[in-house]
This record gives sequence, structure tokens and C-alpha cells, in this order.
Amino acid sequence: MPDILEQDIMYIQGVGPQRKQLLHKELGLETWGDLLEYYPYKYVDRSRVYLIRELTADMPFVQIKARVAGYEEFDMGPRKKRVVAHVSDGTGYVDLVWFSGARYVYDNYKVGSEYVIFGRPTAYGGRIQISHPDIEKAESLQLSEMGMQPYYSTTERMKKAGLTSRAIERIVKAMLSKLPSPLAETLPGFITRPLHLVSRDTAMRDVHYPHSAKAMQDARLRLKFEELFYIQLNILRYASDNRRKYRGYVFNKVGEEFNHFYRHNLPFSLTGAQKRVMHEIQADMCSGRQMNRLLQGDVGSGKTLVALMTMLLALDNGFQACIMAPTEILAEQHFNTIQEFLRGMSVRVELLTGIVKGKRRAEVLQGLADGSVRILVGTHAVIEDTVVFSRLGLAVIDEQHRFGVAQRAKLWAKSVNPPHILVMTATPIPRTLAMTIYGDLDVSVIDELPPGRKPIQTLHKYDNQTVSLYAGIRSQIKQGRQVYIVFPLITESEKSDLKNLEDGFNALKDIFPEFSLSKVHGKMKPKEKEAEMQKFVSGDTQILVATTVIEVGVNVPNASVMVILDAQRFGLSQLHQLRGRVGRGADQSYCILVTGYKLSDITRKRIDIMCDTNDGFQIAEADLKLRGPGDLEGTQQSGIAFDLKIADIARDGQLVQLAREEAQKIIDADPTCSSPQYAMLWRRLSQLRDTNVNWAAIS
Repeated sequence: MPDILEQDIMYIQGVGPQRKQLLHKELGLETWGDLLEYYPYKYVDRSRVYLIRELTADMPFVQIKARVAGYEEFDMGPRKKRVVAHVSDGTGYVDLVWFSGARYVYDNYKVGSEYVIFGRPTAYGGRIQISHPDIEKAESLQLSEMGMQPYYSTTERMKKAGLTSRAIERIVKAMLSKLPSPLAETLPGFITRPLHLVSRDTAMRDVHYPHSAKAMQDARLRLKFEELFYIQLNILRYASDNRRKYRGYVFNKVGEEFNHFYRHNLPFSLTGAQKRVMHEIQADMCSGRQMNRLLQGDVGSGKTLVALMTMLLALDNGFQACIMAPTEILAEQHFNTIQEFLRGMSVRVELLTGIVKGKRRAEVLQGLADGSVRILVGTHAVIEDTVVFSRLGLAVIDEQHRFGVAQRAKLWAKSVNPPHILVMTATPIPRTLAMTIYGDLDVSVIDELPPGRKPIQTLHKYDNQTVSLYAGIRSQIKQGRQVYIVFPLITESEKSDLKNLEDGFNALKDIFPEFSLSKVHGKMKPKEKEAEMQKFVSGDTQILVATTVIEVGVNVPNASVMVILDAQRFGLSQLHQLRGRVGRGADQSYCILVTGYKLSDITRKRIDIMCDTNDGFQIAEADLKLRGPGDLEGTQQSGIAFDLKIADIARDGQLVQLAREEAQKIIDADPTCSSPQYAMLWRRLSQLRDTNVNWAAIS
């Protein structure tokens, strides 16, 4: 059976060498199996035949059965003509119109012959007409069997070569007629029967040629479930293997460092969420297995404090700890925060980034090797071969989506046993996405802000309301607060009408002559950027004019206003991250989203969501639905490829959950993947792993 699906598509009727090359280049299709899994993106109901007298110009697609009564031609300039066929079914007339291909029309659609005609009706000159319709001979079609017509995605290059959606439909039909029945099953009955899933054979035939809407839905449900099930099975098998393979260091002692910090240095009482997460982490580290935990928490929720307390547990048990951040700015911020937290304690904390060089670097490396450096904060410099720890027991990774799987593996190699891993992210990730991106990690969530924090008020203003906006900014600064103003661009772009930062900065100096302004953007040298930032941090300047470089790694509790200009140009996750720069003190903070009046429906929804909620998880769910998983902050850049052929993580959340539960049952029943009862599943999983799906990225 597998042999026929591995056959070259060149030998399917309607393909041939040239089309095969085009299908491979444009869509990556090579085999019958590839084509079988090239699913339609939509369907049009062709089960109904309308009478001509029922047609109106506002209908979508319709199907009629009529005879050609005659033709007319109309000149449209040099060597151009419009061909009109008048057709009738006895209840009225419709005009079929072609603006090209006259010879083909006359050769194929004869006066007096009856045809099934499909297209979108419009009104012209008081008559109903259908331009460039699909036409088939009436006697060659069984109307009762037409059902839902599939539509396949094509490219411009394919269309020019005649490979339209209709052409692909015919090629798929030719292939299906040659496939043996039934197709080999890929899910066992003990999974499909209780879930009422149709067979693979039925699903594959009905997804391409459904005779009804229900058949199409049943087919898609089965294929979506199967796709998600094998992804979850792979992730859970990977996690299960790691748990069995790798013993974890046992941190069962809560000692001097942790207790001293908790009693004397803790700046405020822990929230209920922070206490719950610390219990989950402690249970992991006492269990004897290696911890792999994802710590999710909104901007300002206190993740760094939880990470530090976890590191102190490692120190109390005789181990070193490190925290790895994606940028030097963020690493330095963590370093300064940790030093501040540990003030008065005799814990040696060091920073290792690209700018730590020479003698200083040698001292840090020596301290790591002899164990005197107990906490290391750094960038990816931490995983360089020259960095040797005396006894690394815990690695904290901040903003995991910016580090690849290979980089995480390098950290593991720094210790005899793999260290416990705590992954932190301030980008809230919807549950369905977390189950797939971070499927091998246990998840903890800090869903509570520290006491005394007031929710940020988010307001939407149009760009002709700047008078009241500037008055609000003045009022806040006079109360002793500071303000961020964010621009999307640095310099004027010929292609764009966006306000740019350089002109905007000069204009704002004129508008606020009584205040001092700083300017920060990505093209400045690090020292200049740091100097300007420092002025704002110390309060020497009241307004920081910036691009999105301030999205991560800036903590100024006195800043209470975030103004985002041309907010329609930012994604939801980015708007939420920018908003998180304010609201870090006890004062009421504001985020002002400024746009023009002309907004698309999606943009308007985005702005409304920002104004309605401060909950990062709600925002992430909405972002996933509006944009899809590939565009979410971090996933596109990090190479996490969701090469899903039919399922949709954003819209099939319940199915992701169901697939995971079913996959977990299999792992629980057969953790070593050796039981004959599940042989079909392990065989199928190994076949899928041999395809081009990026399984390493998924898990």
C-alpha cells in the first residue's frame, strides 16, 4: 500500500513532466501521498440546481442547467471582443459572458446543447449575467453526485500554466480513481470508534469530494484529529523518554541562603500565585527527576523573584545556578535586579556577556570553574565551550522562544546530570499553543500582579485629538511622572506616511519646551543608547521618545504614561509588551493608542481588545485567532514551524486538547513504545518523522 502513495505525481493523468516540476516548485508536491494531503481550502455547495427565474444579482455562486440559444459579439477596441451566450432553461434567460477565448467558447459550447453552468450572477443592463462560468456537458454529470465543489490554493505561476483550482480538482479525481480501496488505516479502532471518527479511506475521499456538508465536516474532523494526535504523541514520547533517561539532582534542603533572603531581603509579600508556583517548582526539584518547567507570567508579575528564589534553593543544596537572557540589555537588567535583591548577602553573582572581556572575563570563568561564582547571569555567551561550571544544578532561560533547541541542549552538557531547567516567558502563550510549542515542559502560571499595582487604563485616541493628549501628558509630568512616546519608524520612508521618530522628536521638543526629552532607537550606538536611557531612568529627562527597542528590558517605576503612535501598525503582543513598560509603580498608569480614522476590521478589534483587558492570556488567545500561530510574537522568528496541512491551532483548541489526552493514554499504557497493541501508532510516527515536518522545533 505505501508503494502507490510514494509514486511520482508525474504519472497521474493531467500532470506530466512540466506540470510535475511546477507542482514541486510551487507547492512542494512530489508523490501521490503529497497530493492526497493537499487539502481544499474551501468548498462551494453544488448539490442544488437553481431555476433561472430564481436568480438575483446578490447571490454568491449558483448552478443552473440550460441550453445555449444563441451568441452575440461586441467590439471592445482593437482585436478585442466580448462574447455573450444567451442561455435558457424555459423559465427565463441568462447571459454568459467571456472577455477572451472566443474560439474556445465557440468550439466547445454548441447552440442547442444543454450544459450545467456554475458561476456568480451579476446585473448588467437590466439582465442577469455570469462572467467566465464553469461549464460541463449536462449528460456527462450526475447532478445528484456533485455535492460540494472543492477549491484548492494555487499561485499566479500555476494559473498561467493552466493549473487552476479546477485543474487540480481533476488531477486529484484522476488519482483517487486509481487508489485501492480501502486506503490503509493509520489510527486503530480503539481510538476511532469511541470518538466516532470516520475511516481514513472515507476521510481522504470525502475531504476532496464530499457529497454533503456533513461528509465534508466528518472528513476534516478525522484528518485534523489525526494530524494533531501524532504531533502530541511525538512531544509526549520525547518528554517521557527524557524523564526516564535523565535523573535530576535532588534539592530537598531549604537552607541558609533561601531563609535569610525570605526573612530579611524579600521586598514585599509573595502573591498567592507566586507561592503556588514556588510549591510546584520545589516539588519538581525534590522528585529525583530533572525539572523542565515553563514559567508564564505577564510583564511585572514577579517572575524574576521566583527565579531568584529557585536559584537560592540550588545554592542551599551545594550547586551553582545561571540565568540566560536573549539580549545584553535584559541580561544587565537581571544582573542589577538580582544584586539589588541580594544586597547584604555574601552570594557572588557575576555577569557574562559579549562586552565582558580580558582580565574581567578570565576572573569570571575562573570563579565558575572553582565554584566561587554561585550565580551567573548572561546571554548566549553562557553556553560557549570556554564556560565550565564547577557544579551547575539549575539553568533559568528567559524568553525561551529566542533560543533554539540546540542551545538548550548545550546547557545540559554543562553538568554531569542535566541541570534543572526553568524557562520563563513574559509573552503569554495560549494554552493550545503552549501544548504544542512547549509540549515537553510542565507549565506554571503567575496570573496575579504584586499588591499595590493598579490596572493600567488603556485609551484609544484619533490623531486629530492631540490637544487633549498633550494636555494629559503635561498634567502627568507636573505631578512628577514620566512619559514614553513610541514611534513605529526611525527615518522617513518613501513608501509610508508614518510619522517618523526624527521629525517627531523635533516637533515634540517644540510642543514641550518646558520639559527635557531623551531619544532612543535601534540604530544608535550602545553607549549613546545607554546614556539616553540612563537620563530617563534617573529622572533627568521627563519624556522618552523611542521605537520598540524599549519593548523589553526597561524598568522605570516612575513612568506612568505610554503613548503609542500609529498603534494600528503594531501586533497585539507587541502593544501588550509596550504597555507593560508602565504600571510598575503604585501610581495609576495610562496607555494611549493613537491611530487615524481609517482602520480595518481586524485592527479595530485589536484596539478594542487592548482597551477592554489587561490580561495577557486573553490578549494572546485573541492574537492567535486574529493572526494565526505563525505570526505570533517570537514563533515566526524562532523557527517554530507549524507545517500543519489541515488543522488550525488557533481554531481547533478543543481538538488539540482531545488529541493530547488520547496521546497521553498511549504513553501511559506503553511508555517504552514496545507493546504490539500499539505497533501501528509507533510505525506511523516513525514514518511521519521521516517527512519534512520540523519535529525537533515542535518539541
